[in-house]
Amino acid sequence: MAKEFIAAIELGSTNITGIAGKKNSDGSINVLAVVREDSTSCIRKGVVYNIDKTTQCLSTVMKKLKSALKSGIEHVYVGVGGQSIHSVLNVIVKELQDDTLISQDIINGMMDQNRSMTYPEQEILDAATQEYKVGAQYTIDPAGVQSNRLEGNFLNILCRKSFYRNLNLCFENAGIGIAELYLAPVALADSVLTDSEKRTGCMLVDLGGDTTTVAVYYRNILRQLTVIPLGGNNITKDLTSFQMEEDEAEKLKLSLGSAFTDTAEIDREKTIKTENGEIKQEEFLYCVEARLKEIIANAWNQVPDDYKTHLLGGIVLTGGGANMKNIKRAFSEFTGIKKIRVATSVKQKITTEKSDIELKDCFMNTALGLLAKGDMNCATPIKPASTGGLFETPTPAAQPAEPKPAPTGSTPKPGTILKPDERAKIEQERKRIEDEERAMSARIREELSNKKDKPKRGTIFEKWRKSIGDFANSIISAEEEEEK
Repeated sequence: MAKEFIAAIELGSTNITGIAGKKNSDGSINVLAVVREDSTSCIRKGVVYNIDKTTQCLSTVMKKLKSALKSGIEHVYVGVGGQSIHSVLNVIVKELQDDTLISQDIINGMMDQNRSMTYPEQEILDAATQEYKVGAQYTIDPAGVQSNRLEGNFLNILCRKSFYRNLNLCFENAGIGIAELYLAPVALADSVLTDSEKRTGCMLVDLGGDTTTVAVYYRNILRQLTVIPLGGNNITKDLTSFQMEEDEAEKLKLSLGSAFTDTAEIDREKTIKTENGEIKQEEFLYCVEARLKEIIANAWNQVPDDYKTHLLGGIVLTGGGANMKNIKRAFSEFTGIKKIRVATSVKQKITTEKSDIELKDCFMNTALGLLAKGDMNCATPIKPASTGGLFETPTPAAQPAEPKPAPTGSTPKPGTILKPDERAKIEQERKRIEDEERAMSARIREELSNKKDKPKRGTIFEKWRKSIGDFANSIISAEEEEEK
């Protein structure tokens, strides 16, 4: 029997992580293997900048993953994030004929029209529908409502075209099939946020090495997504100003750093020993807190003012930076929000038989989120055994399965990134719908014009025509009576 598992790859600024696991019938996930490869030489702020080194790194991750699984891998799920990703609101208005019954085709046409929007040097990775406005009312599903005007509000997730192109090139060069591309922040949110947090409003902050990702949810809808080019590595580099190497600065940050320290608790006489001497504890803590305060301020500024008072679900922190001492206190002091939690792991039940896999340290949440989203077997199918017959036809080598494109006019799974050919199909469908609408409008105008040329009921001419007809009918009736 063929082996079955789901495999995913997360491209981070510090590590490229490969993970494989099996979903159980109760919704839990059994992690079979996790491998990491240092990516600091090829990925900066979550974006590929050295194609050859990234290709080599991906190949190594796949090799290690196959070895750990003792199986071939047909394709993998891939998480996409990075500095260039940000969200932009877009409003599309469609004027309709009076008392038009809004259909699903009209709604799908607006969604396709939104996805075909063009932005200079950028392209749409994903689109989240906010609400539709019918008259003066907002609704999530306007199908079946009568109106002469429909307004669609969409949140488009953009990235630089070169980023998307380079990412695909790296996987192609490494010979790795892609089952599906997902927005890593959306996959993360789906796995760490509760339904209550998404519904009542929350701010998700992923504190990474080179970047900090902010996602805002309200009424179960993604309202804002931004990747800030600041992270834990900035704190480490700041500490190197105390005449120490980055490795030593990173260790001191993790062991002695604090996101918030009450001034009354600081011993101004205390020093911290380093390989090159000593530094005052007060200066060390100030350096850490100053940069972290800048990160928090930038993250908080990404929350639209309209939603800052609607975060009843609070703030959810994750990522490596969420492990820092007093991190919740630091966010609470700056934002004024008291309800803050650290998501050390995903909400799905995770099990593993591998003692060396650490699953509750905040670092694995995005990779686990990608694993949770996958629904296709990623193992290479086992070829049927050869019978050795003289006229036996050789079984062709299995080719990487092409991911199924989302049906035109349908809503792709949240966080799914469309491929160029899928975008082209959507654009063709949008043009077809527009042509049909123009033709229908022309027919309606023609019918209205013909009606204007005909005499209306109730006019003098119509009454005269009717009276003549009645007189003729009476004569015919009289003649028929005489014949009888």
